[in-house]
Amino acid sequence: MKFSLSALFAIAVALLTGCGTLPETVVQTPLTARPQPAYATTPATNGAIFQSSTYRPVFEDRRARLIGDTITIVVNERSSAGKAAGSSGSKTGSLAADAPNLFGIFGGVTNRLGASASTSSEFEDRGAITSSNNFVSTLTVTVIDVLSNGNLVVAGEKQVSLDKGAEFIRFSGVVDPSTVSGNNVVSSTNVADARIEYRTNSRIDGAAVMNMLSRFFLSVVPL
Repeated sequence: MKFSLSALFAIAVALLTGCGTLPETVVQTPLTARPQPAYATTPATNGAIFQSSTYRPVFEDRRARLIGDTITIVVNERSSAGKAAGSSGSKTGSLAADAPNLFGIFGGVTNRLGASASTSSEFEDRGAITSSNNFVSTLTVTVIDVLSNGNLVVAGEKQVSLDKGAEFIRFSGVVDPSTVSGNNVVSSTNVADARIEYRTNSRIDGAAVMNMLSRFFLSVVPL
């Protein structure tokens, strides 16, 4: 029975050590949407050549405007931030005490009983942190919803398989149709509520994720 408990404990520790799940995606889902089906009913006709129900402009461009349409996003994000803080302080103190001389009695003895002390302390703390990120890519996303004001909710994903894993680039946000160029391209800097994510399923992401056993001991004995 003792051997069985020891074996179960060793297996549980091994499983907890290996359990390191990657964080959930931050982009809006779903990442794609199918075009809405056409109406099955036959549109009414009035006998004229021009029919408003089936009208399409002759020189219509290919900009995205409906659910299921695609649009190309040029991701060009650069960010940098820095923060520095410092504090300092000092404190000094002194103390002196003499024994009283009562009517001149025991004067020679009490003069030698005086005491003095002094203290000083200084404190200084400084810290600085800097962060810089640069993300450049291009991907085509799908319109998953059209808001009441005409803005387009887009989302999409691009996967690139390599020798030792795959890279995932996910994107979601809200696009104003007026910012879309004639080539159906928009910059990520013009996308509202943009959420950009870059992940891999290789050992790079796995090494950056803390396993369950490490999280347990860190919660019990924080640094």
